[in-house]
Amino acid sequence: MVDRRTLLQAGVGLAAAGMFPHAVRAQTPRAEYNLVAAIARSPILGERRPGTEVWSYNGSLPGPEIRVRQGKPVRIIVRNDLSESTTVHWHGIRLPNNMDGVPDLTQRPIAPGESFTYEFTPPDAGTFWYHSHSNSLQQLGRGLAGPLIVEEAERYPVDRDLVWMFADWRLTADAQIASGFGNAMEAAMSGRVGNTVTVNGAISGGEQVHAGERIRLRLINGALARIMALRFEGHRPVVIAVDGQPCEPHQPADGRVLLGPAMRIDIVLDLQGEPGRRYAVRDDFYEDLAYTVTHLNYGANAASRTTRDNYVPLPGNPLPEPDLAGAEPHQIVLQGGMMGGGMMHDMGGMSGMAHDASWSINGHSMTGDGQGGMPPLLTLPQGRSIVLKMQNQTAWWHPMHLHGYSFKLLRRNGAPVPYRQWGDTVLLAPNDNVDVAFVADHPGKWMLHCHITDHQVSGMMSVLDVS
Repeated sequence: MVDRRTLLQAGVGLAAAGMFPHAVRAQTPRAEYNLVAAIARSPILGERRPGTEVWSYNGSLPGPEIRVRQGKPVRIIVRNDLSESTTVHWHGIRLPNNMDGVPDLTQRPIAPGESFTYEFTPPDAGTFWYHSHSNSLQQLGRGLAGPLIVEEAERYPVDRDLVWMFADWRLTADAQIASGFGNAMEAAMSGRVGNTVTVNGAISGGEQVHAGERIRLRLINGALARIMALRFEGHRPVVIAVDGQPCEPHQPADGRVLLGPAMRIDIVLDLQGEPGRRYAVRDDFYEDLAYTVTHLNYGANAASRTTRDNYVPLPGNPLPEPDLAGAEPHQIVLQGGMMGGGMMHDMGGMSGMAHDASWSINGHSMTGDGQGGMPPLLTLPQGRSIVLKMQNQTAWWHPMHLHGYSFKLLRRNGAPVPYRQWGDTVLLAPNDNVDVAFVADHPGKWMLHCHITDHQVSGMMSVLDVS
């Protein structure tokens, strides 16, 4: 939260902001915040182990939890105290193109010692996040990310609203971040998967809960490459939002909450476990490599509430409904990567390191984090309904993220996607075919890329020009 994470709120007085955050929010016409990107040390492995040198916002891991109100202007001043340039991308927010945070494409990078002011009015309530979009492998991989929560006008009927932001680290024996970012072999496969998973910046000892509670749990996957499939022992999660966008409340398939990098899922948990018991939350996405992420630690008190079966849908966001009958269709074909035979698909060899092209979209490879002269893959007429038909012709998973938009999930492998789901990042399994639709109502050059960051910087990146 703002007061607990020392997020500086300007304009009205810091003391009042700390003591009465809700009153300040109500009285301030524009929410104002400061973020400082700098090197810090953080006890990722606990206070008994050496602190890990990280790159962070305001010295915390993850960065400060920013909570703003739907439809209210936001002003965030970002100062760069790193030794290299940076930017901040406000992931999932539908905002003006010049606030999107892609270096050179939408803004001049923030040089060391300089500041940049981001201003936007979030039209949608939901769970979003912010992260560096410059030298992404290192800056995101070293910690430059944080949660961004846009609150609904009316509080959702739960006892508590919690955020779990996951990160994946590759640490050495002395608790430091291992070198080797941008390994070309990893980039052509699953990307840089780490050996340590944290919840809200540290190895988790568990979430303290009480029998009879109903909680809203906002899950954010801030990893470079790790895909997660979470199982809640003894509990039945109910999904109420995907990537910040409300959906019909439903239980996930097989009880697993599937989260690709950059994705968010909001769930409701009714805490009907036994007082005094611990229940594991496990990630079993990778075969034979399941592990416990955290626990639900029940207090000793007995349940104080009866079981509730009704799940109220979240209020809808003002997303324009695409006209599917008149929509303009486009093919998006994902290609490349290391194949079963050990060869690249329509690519060159494996020599070199990061930013060699090992992936492509529609046969074109763009590497890095974004450049001003990137030619658009597609030019879309402003105001037109668009259908993107995504085909994954690779042997690997890809969470495909579109900047500046949320899209409606239409079909997966020919079958309709249920529960009226929208998203800004869609996870494609090997050989998947997924159709999504949106109205191209925000002009500008918007990135479309895989959010496994190694895949993005080594070719699986493009630009859609809405004009």
